[in-house]
Amino acid sequence: MAHPQKPERRTYSQDRFDILIKKKRNGQASFKDLTELDEIINRDLTIRTQVLKEMELESEDFSDNQQDSHEMFPATERISLMDQLKSWVKRLFFTKVGYILANT
Repeated sequence: MAHPQKPERRTYSQDRFDILIKKKRNGQASFKDLTELDEIINRDLTIRTQVLKEMELESEDFSDNQQDSHEMFPATERISLMDQLKSWVKRLFFTKVGYILANT
């Protein structure tokens, strides 16, 4: 005969936390639900440590994605002030010349 599984011991806070998290993930949580969730996290040490571990894992995944996106775009060179002024004068000159040639 198989041994029956022991029932999992859960507190009211743990059950309520699970319900509120599901509501939050589905986008159905009200402001009252979110404040209750915040109070539960601040009050219960085991839930707080669980949430902090999950946040740490998510931030590691996010930082890995950020590093990949930085590799996709090459670094651009800085343009000096003198080069910017030269470019502006050239554009101004070619605009004036183009305007003059178009109207003659």
